[in-house]
Amino acid sequence: EEVGVGRRGERVVDEGPVERGPGAAFHMFVLMEDLLDKLKLLSYEEEVLRRHNMRPLSRHYFALPTNPGEQFFMFCTLAAWLITKAGRRFEQPQECDDPNAVISNVLSELRSF
Repeated sequence: EEVGVGRRGERVVDEGPVERGPGAAFHMFVLMEDLLDKLKLLSYEEEVLRRHNMRPLSRHYFALPTNPGEQFFMFCTLAAWLITKAGRRFEQPQECDDPNAVISNVLSELRSF
């Protein structure tokens, strides 16, 4: 029974409740480590951290909700940097900016890709 179309255009089928294995609780930590490896390959330490005088991300920075305001600002800073790195002009968000406006701008820019 087809339910709809997924993010990448593939068909999505509803197979009922999903069984989660014992490793599912650690999946977010694995994703965060992969993200950090990719950011390091793009030289985020030199291009983002030094420029904004920020501390390096831990292996579990976005996997654990520790300081939502700081994590949100780091996410927005990284998103702006990645959009700029992809060849688009994107203004670096400030901590005092409206979070809804910042996310709206990021999403709008990503949709235009």
